[in-house]
Amino acid sequence: MTLMTGAQYEASLRELNLVVYMFGKRLANVVDDPIIRPSLQAVAHTYDLAHRPEAEDLMTATSHLTGRKVNRFTHIHQSRDDLVKKSKMGRLLGRETGCCFQRCVGLDALNALSIVTYDIDQAHGTEYHPRFLKYLAYVQENDLTCDGAMTDPKGDRSLPPHQQPDPDQYLHVVEKRKDGIVVRGAKAHQTGALNSHEIIVMPTSAMREPDRDYAVSFALPSDAPGIVYIMGRQSCDTRKLEEGLMDRGNFLFGGHEALVVFDNVFVPWERVFMFQEYDFAGALVEKFAAYHRQSYACKVGVGDVLIGAAQTVAEYNRTEKASHIKDKIIEMNHLNETLYCGCIACASEGQKEPSGTYAVNTLLANVHKQNVTRFPYEIARLAQDIAGGLMVTLPSEQDFKSPATGPWLEKYLRADQQIPTAHRMRILRLIENLTLGTAAVGYLTESMHGAGSPQAQRIMISRLINMKEKQKAAQKLCGIEEE
Repeated sequence: MTLMTGAQYEASLRELNLVVYMFGKRLANVVDDPIIRPSLQAVAHTYDLAHRPEAEDLMTATSHLTGRKVNRFTHIHQSRDDLVKKSKMGRLLGRETGCCFQRCVGLDALNALSIVTYDIDQAHGTEYHPRFLKYLAYVQENDLTCDGAMTDPKGDRSLPPHQQPDPDQYLHVVEKRKDGIVVRGAKAHQTGALNSHEIIVMPTSAMREPDRDYAVSFALPSDAPGIVYIMGRQSCDTRKLEEGLMDRGNFLFGGHEALVVFDNVFVPWERVFMFQEYDFAGALVEKFAAYHRQSYACKVGVGDVLIGAAQTVAEYNRTEKASHIKDKIIEMNHLNETLYCGCIACASEGQKEPSGTYAVNTLLANVHKQNVTRFPYEIARLAQDIAGGLMVTLPSEQDFKSPATGPWLEKYLRADQQIPTAHRMRILRLIENLTLGTAAVGYLTESMHGAGSPQAQRIMISRLINMKEKQKAAQKLCGIEEE
């Protein structure tokens, strides 16, 4: 099997035995839990869309290992065109789901490892790259969803891993055995972890020799013994437990985050891709981060949805012809398309690495992500401005259905007499969901903190910009000669 359907994907998750806690209790049925299920449906859509003829070019690729068609989320980029299509795929899926569809981080981890395992082998004479390619073939053949796990809890941020009072604040090797290693620690903010077949662990920062036991990368089945998931809260998450659909906004799709605990977990050697090569920890972080910063093309797709919702509510409110409303819609589109320019640019300027994998332009990827930390917040602000205060004072769906209050709500909350009140309520709930509710995690908070903090991108921009070249250009034009 190379390309699963959404139904086959769901069936494969039912075969897993994940240890998941939410609201203080272990879940007996992860797949059908109403809070988690919308995020599963978002991932399932990445499988179903690959079978649609109109999306096939973006959603699938040809494996460089087997020559077979694979889902693009398991593909290693072989050209700039692959990188561009990745960005276009992200926008398409963001628009289709209106949320985080969760597979980008695994794709980015696979591509980063395809580069860095090769480089480690060249420097140290190890055999990580052939080991990785064997693992990649397994992922592609079974069309697996992978969770890329990089972010450690970090504890005291002023101290490196080996100086932490609690050594488990960074995931590390606690035992080396003949058949593998044992690791302990945790990975935080793991998007879509419960919907993944595999977890790919990477170090979270550049390291030095004293941190060698923290310089580890490996992959494991998501239900490997000793792995525990603790679900994170999201604003308005328990609305999914209520009757009715209106108050959820986007009732089809969603996302989730989890803390993943590794409690003395065994990793066989054939699943280890870095072990104490601390001199390459920083390179792996930077390659992954650049790829993942490009991946925020998805926010452009979600922005498309939010802009569409803002235009719709303006029409429902009969304010769409007001000049200031038109100008705000133009500004939202300007910001959104500017984001799209960034992700396409870093892909178009990508280069081939020694391993054969194409990597994005790191500088432009960081510039793109820096814009993502800002523009979606302004787009959301403008959407809220256009929507009006009813977005957050709207009574519940149950009040609309109540014989006692429903007629009054129908009467007083209708704007355009040709538009059903329920339509106006639904679009307002969608805007609320995207800017304040559960989807705001994927659209706004991820825009700020996903793929590293805004400051991390600024550091990379300062490091990569060639200031001497800019100075020479200026000095040449005004006649300043170098001494």
